[in-house]
Amino acid sequence: MTTVLKRNNWAIWRDVIFALFVREIRTGFNDKLGLAWAIFQPLSFIFLLSYLRGRMDGGETHTIPTFEFMVYGMLLVQLFLDSFMNVSNSFKKNKALFAFRQVQPISSAIAVGSFYFLIKLAVFILIFVIMYFLGMNFEINDPLSLIFNVLQLWIIGFSLGLLFAIGQCFVPEVGKLKMVLSRPLFFISGVFFSMQDIPKEYWDYLDWNPILHAVELTRNAAYSTYPTEGVSEFYLFSAAFVSLFFTLCVYHISWKQAVSR
Repeated sequence: MTTVLKRNNWAIWRDVIFALFVREIRTGFNDKLGLAWAIFQPLSFIFLLSYLRGRMDGGETHTIPTFEFMVYGMLLVQLFLDSFMNVSNSFKKNKALFAFRQVQPISSAIAVGSFYFLIKLAVFILIFVIMYFLGMNFEINDPLSLIFNVLQLWIIGFSLGLLFAIGQCFVPEVGKLKMVLSRPLFFISGVFFSMQDIPKEYWDYLDWNPILHAVELTRNAAYSTYPTEGVSEFYLFSAAFVSLFFTLCVYHISWKQAVSR
């Protein structure tokens, strides 16, 4: 006689997210380059930008080695953009699966967001392994703060991506607005510069950007001598909390109507 296994809702939700996560791995690395391209692309940008910035400031930027200065800026901004862009497309990508009662749209968003978070984590670890074998000195003075800052930035990217995913179900043209908003982020989020490079009278034009706060605070978590004047841990935390809370409220109200369209 066949035994029927009964699982609670949390167990079903966990298994669905894991299955979608595995599916994302298979579709994300189905080309010839696969994971190698996900690692090579940020590394090539980091080496190029480090060389250009190092020519200007002699290899050290505000008490932190220029290479690590670029590592934190580049990887954090790419973490935000990859999470934001791919989570915003997760509903459209997996819409056929929503016909199954167990598969909810937020499960797809969590699986996609977690996938790209782990990719950037792997790149981050690989870079420091390479630095270790090359004999390059590096420091992480406050690892807990560094991890917390990275998680907060990922939450912001995930939340905005989920919000745009919902919006695109009602107004497809929202996808064009997403592209317009994301393109200038490399230039206003502290990848190439520090707040200390900008005159103080212009700080108010940049301080609204939580990505810039996350980048600067993460650099300070690695090197405590790195200045953090002009950025705020409270602002970063508030941005992450408010964006997640607001997005989950919108999702709870509208996800059924969004998927049925």
